[in-house]
Amino acid sequence: MTIEAFQKQIEAIYYERDAERGVPLTFTWFVEEVGELAKEIRKQPQDIERLREEFADVFAWLATLASLLGISLEDAAQIYAEGCPKCKNTPCDC
Repeated sequence: MTIEAFQKQIEAIYYERDAERGVPLTFTWFVEEVGELAKEIRKQPQDIERLREEFADVFAWLATLASLLGISLEDAAQIYAEGCPKCKNTPCDC
């Protein structure tokens, strides 16, 4: 699945509800999901399936925020297509 297809899938599933909630509250949910990912990362031993699920949740909330704000994540990712956006090197030399 491409980034664009993922973002469209998340829109199809959640856009109406997220639009009603609005950007500020949707952002709060996104931050909560990042916190859940952080908790899973700190656990030892790590449960790879739980990590995978939390990464998916964070990506989904990021996608819905981008959609609410009219941002294509596919386009946004292009900022890194040629390496570091500042120095243009891979790996970064900044």
